[in-house]
Amino acid sequence: MILTREAILAAVDSGEVLIDPFDREQVSPNAYDWRLGERIRICAGELDAARPTVFEERVIPPEGMLLEPGQLYLGVTHERTGSERYAQLINGDHTIGALGIWVHVSAPLGHQGHAIHWTLEIRVARPVRVYPGMRFGKIVFLDTFGAGLSYQLTGRKYTRTPGIDISRLYEELAAPEGVS
Repeated sequence: MILTREAILAAVDSGEVLIDPFDREQVSPNAYDWRLGERIRICAGELDAARPTVFEERVIPPEGMLLEPGQLYLGVTHERTGSERYAQLINGDHTIGALGIWVHVSAPLGHQGHAIHWTLEIRVARPVRVYPGMRFGKIVFLDTFGAGLSYQLTGRKYTRTPGIDISRLYEELAAPEGVS
């Protein structure tokens, strides 16, 4: 079940849901409107699942940053969200989708106990300017069934994500023989 506006407000007030910073005006009927953070990583060169991604990190200036097609950008949410009781589902929304921006389509689930600034996978269809703090998507909170397990207790590789994070698949893969 998805929490409604009133349930989200009550969960934030009771401490069952963390949204920091929190703005009541960003609570919609069934979601919270999250904003784009001020930093972005531009992934460089060829991507290799067996090696850390090379990137350049920039601060998005107040006058905005032009994103270009054919480039992978890793952004971050302005808000840190989490809950020990509820799971989270993050998505872009129609407003940015209609600009040809695809955001966070591969890993939208936030487990119980995972309180983070979300890393955002961003691609664009055409050149488009984005701004720090602009509304960029929605996050919903989902009631779970069964025994809960805090993500922090699982020892998974993303339990301590401080902000923008590259893929850590390379921690599981060894580079093929002869590749350097």
